[in-house]
Amino acid sequence: MADSLGEIRVADQVIAIIAGVAVEEVLEVTVRSGGIYQDLAKKLNGGAKGITVSVIDDRVTIDMRVSIRYGAQIHHVCQVLQEKVKEAVETLTGLYVEAVNVRVETIELFQNE
Repeated sequence: MADSLGEIRVADQVIAIIAGVAVEEVLEVTVRSGGIYQDLAKKLNGGAKGITVSVIDDRVTIDMRVSIRYGAQIHHVCQVLQEKVKEAVETLTGLYVEAVNVRVETIELFQNE
């Protein structure tokens, strides 16, 4: 993204963090971790677990691996998640979100306490 004063770049890790915060707004969803080695790489690079970001020509693609609460309507919850992530990233960065790809990897079973 360029303006009259110079170039502005938003790091992929920043976009991943914005997406991760948006995920927290959807109560039925948690972001999945990628295993010990991927977790270590994400920590070293400052990224959010279970979220990868690709930016090409100011167009953002976000891939998310999530877990959904048992009983939630998976399709509906994923659509809400996509909308929240897209809105948050576009609003805060000014970049166009081309896709928010959601892969549901597990179902979380919660017991009543």
